Amino acid sequence: MYKKLEEKDVNAILETGIEVFSQKGLDRTGVGTVADAAGVSVGVIYKYFGDKDGFFLACVRYALRELDAALAKAAESEGDVRSAMRSLVEAVIDHSRRHPSHNALYNEITSGGCRQYAPQLAREIEERSAAVYGQMMERVLAWGEQKGEPDARLFAFFFDSLLMTLQFSYSCDYYRERMRIYCGEEAAEDDERMTEAFLRFMCGALGV
Repeated sequence: MYKKLEEKDVNAILETGIEVFSQKGLDRTGVGTVADAAGVSVGVIYKYFGDKDGFFLACVRYALRELDAALAKAAESEGDVRSAMRSLVEAVIDHSRRHPSHNALYNEITSGGCRQYAPQLAREIEERSAAVYGQMMERVLAWGEQKGEPDARLFAFFFDSLLMTLQFSYSCDYYRERMRIYCGEEAAEDDERMTEAFLRFMCGALGV
């Protein structure tokens, strides 16, 4: 019979799982590999998470929980839209620097590393942010200077796509090197400069 783990111990196992899954992917990772890295038995992982796929999904949800909370708080903050966007960009960069493996796991999902769960996870991950960003874009469009009849939902999609690329740029080897090639080493290490450039680009595109 296994001793009941404290929450911090369960979280430590999830963090280890995130690190391993982000490096090897779902198909190439065995439960034994994660158990060894976490310093627990295979039986503990099965007891708490059911099987490998259940453990993988638990890792994904744990990895995204903190980022989702940070982004939601930033997006729903009081103040003008530019300030809200600044808060979002700062939250993305800060989280990506502190938890690179979390975003690397997110990248693994989006790149087709676990196709059987892609539609399910896309719904879980994106529906809330789509609603929050859609509302934010409606605020922008209400007092911007766009011509024609811009669609807030499309603008939210483009905005989120840029944020997603930005977080990968601080978390994943390929995207990190890509950022250095495009922006230069100094810009890639200057968070304030990157934030301001992102805001200037978005505000110009939105007519703010």
